[in-house]
Amino acid sequence: MPMNLPCNALLLVFSASIFVSRFACGAELFRVATYNVNNYLNEPSEGRPAKLEESKTQIRKNIRALNADVIALQEVGTPRDLLELRQSLQNDGANYSHWEWVPGADPVIHVAVLSRFPVTARRPHTNESFLLYGRRMQVSRGFAELDFRVNERYLFTLMTAHLKSRRVSARADESELREQEALLLRGHIEAFLTNNPSANLIVLGDFNDTKDSAAIRAIRGHGKFGLVDTRPSERNGDAVFAFTPRTDPMTVTWTHYFGKEDTYSRIDYIMLSPGMAREWVPNEGFVLATPNWGLASDHRPIVAAFWAENH
Repeated sequence: MPMNLPCNALLLVFSASIFVSRFACGAELFRVATYNVNNYLNEPSEGRPAKLEESKTQIRKNIRALNADVIALQEVGTPRDLLELRQSLQNDGANYSHWEWVPGADPVIHVAVLSRFPVTARRPHTNESFLLYGRRMQVSRGFAELDFRVNERYLFTLMTAHLKSRRVSARADESELREQEALLLRGHIEAFLTNNPSANLIVLGDFNDTKDSAAIRAIRGHGKFGLVDTRPSERNGDAVFAFTPRTDPMTVTWTHYFGKEDTYSRIDYIMLSPGMAREWVPNEGFVLATPNWGLASDHRPIVAAFWAENH
């Protein structure tokens, strides 16, 4: 649940290369997470197996450890599967009163959101398509776009996506497909921020590509509507700094294991509009590192924290 902090809490926040010093007097701290739950299905479908009970138990354990107020989920099956997860979490003491499930062209896996905060508006994008080499192609998973009310003074918007996987596609090169999906997502970001330049916007999910790829550069954008990459890392005791101002700290940030290549990489992201970045609390975000993480999914969840107070 959101946490109230005392009036003498002083925080130094690093955001977009600017240090901001602020007093948080009674402000709420809330958390937003993203997690690819790797085929959360209660029944097998289209060659994807049903989720093992041991795996579902580990997923719930991980979600409880995140203690997120809003969590975006990828690879969820039917609405019934989402509601089963929601009820199982409630039975474990983690209550999410509000939810969203967004379909797309993929008949089996979808994006979804669980929330402790009320949803004030829903703008699902379920029929996205693009032209590539003269062929019309559909985005496999829909984009969820939701407005949330944290309290009477603070609102934010969330967009979440699950872009084309890194597996080879018969339709076209998988990286080109992913870039086109990313450009469509960026179009929604640009449209939203053009109408609401100072809005609190979080863009998150499984983007299936690394930091310097064309897809991630497209989503991040540049200029006045460029997004801030929160880059959560493990809470393992590291206090490692970058060698130069142009490199990231050598902290452990990977979120996904790709068995085919035997590689670990950061492909899950939480990105922020300039307005949202002003309320970001970097030291409260992390990649969840737990024993038996792979029993739940081939992804590790990430979380970011924010003050519920506009600055």
